[in-house]
Amino acid sequence: MTHTLGRPDFDLIAAWIEPGHRVLDLGCGDGTLLKHLIETRGVQGWGVEIDDSNILAAIRNGINVIQGNLERGLDEFADQAFDHVVLSRTLQTVRHTEGILLEMLRVGREAVVSFPNFAYWKNLRSVLDGRMPVSEDLPYQWYDSPNVRFFTLLDFEALCEKMGLLIRERHVLDEQGNIVANTDNREVNFLGSLAVYRLTRAR
Repeated sequence: MTHTLGRPDFDLIAAWIEPGHRVLDLGCGDGTLLKHLIETRGVQGWGVEIDDSNILAAIRNGINVIQGNLERGLDEFADQAFDHVVLSRTLQTVRHTEGILLEMLRVGREAVVSFPNFAYWKNLRSVLDGRMPVSEDLPYQWYDSPNVRFFTLLDFEALCEKMGLLIRERHVLDEQGNIVANTDNREVNFLGSLAVYRLTRAR
């Protein structure tokens, strides 16, 4: 499968966002996703990023970016200021998991989250072989990884239920970026390397 933005989760996220919507991208990197959304959807986009070099790259991409640490919350943004708040491949690096999810749904109508699935069969095989997994979606060695959480699809969905968050849509991808059929939850958990979710508050 060919991915327009080089990241399969970005393609899925872009498909969920309507023209003209207001989008906040947390940990926006060089602004690739926001630039694409601005150019193709006419969105109003803002990014939050902590890394100096990424901030400069995002500015060069024409992105409105704020330097900020997600662990300290999103106090600079008003309630429901955005239609979508995106956190792509970053949740596993955040210590205050529940806090950032609540903040996302305070400042946004919808939260969009993607993360690597630790229960993917290749990851489990690595652990059974006595080594921490290194893969397309978990690309770091154990000693230089920014990841502080390792969790599975089922773990995340249990947390959403505990927090009263509604999963509007879910896509699970293999390492090639192909969608894994949503059949049995345990099978999807075993075959999926990356998960992408749309969340809202339960009514």
